[in-house]
Amino acid sequence: MTTNWRGKWALITGASAGIGWALAQQLAAGGTNLVLTARRADRLQKLASDLSAKHQVQTEVFVADLVRPEAPAEIYAFTARENIEVDLLINNAGFGAFGYSHEVPLEKLLNMIQVNCSAVVHLTRLYLPAMVARRRGDVLVVGSTASFQAVPFLAVYAATKSFDLLFAQAVAEEVREFGVRVCALCPGSTETEFQQVAQEPDRPMRVTETADKVARVGLEALARGKSYVVSGAFNRVMLEAERLAPRRFVVKMAARMMRPPGSKP
Repeated sequence: MTTNWRGKWALITGASAGIGWALAQQLAAGGTNLVLTARRADRLQKLASDLSAKHQVQTEVFVADLVRPEAPAEIYAFTARENIEVDLLINNAGFGAFGYSHEVPLEKLLNMIQVNCSAVVHLTRLYLPAMVARRRGDVLVVGSTASFQAVPFLAVYAATKSFDLLFAQAVAEEVREFGVRVCALCPGSTETEFQQVAQEPDRPMRVTETADKVARVGLEALARGKSYVVSGAFNRVMLEAERLAPRRFVVKMAARMMRPPGSKP
């Protein structure tokens, strides 16, 4: 599956950990050259060095913080300057913030919208025209099972991921006639740093997948031309069940499951 992009260039945001890291490993194993971008230079450099040595692929590192509105244009300028033709854009960078919306710092909420939504649109808009012109290219947008419903105590995160899903599905239909594929990857709970960064408490009933498995599901769905994919049979069953229930009931149940420990309903 990953040999779809053998000898081509993929750009991965948020490549320094989690699903982005797993995507980089799988693509490199299939012979894909990589532009890796994230905030943590040391992690990126190590990953790039390891993958280049192990799989004999070309790797480039560009440190960028997508909280900065200028970052997508800087990433694009770097690839243009290096004459890198990006055939696969992976909008993976993103983060959440757990808690009551009126208590989460406003700056964190606005930064989340910038990274999870604005940067995704900006990068896609920058790289998509060349893909359309050469009638070849792929875009993977990492959403979430939270894309399908409101999630109390992760309210803004779920809203941003809903945006990502709808954006990816719409653009997928727009560019299908030009030979360009766009897919939203929607994982549930995954073994990444997300929970720690979001300061979300652990839950005993949580069903967790590995980042490696989620990455594989996303790349397979993209290669098959799907506009979105939900990773994990349990997650797919849960989402199908939610479709049959009244929206208000689903949100109330989500609130009960997500409520911070010690808080009263």
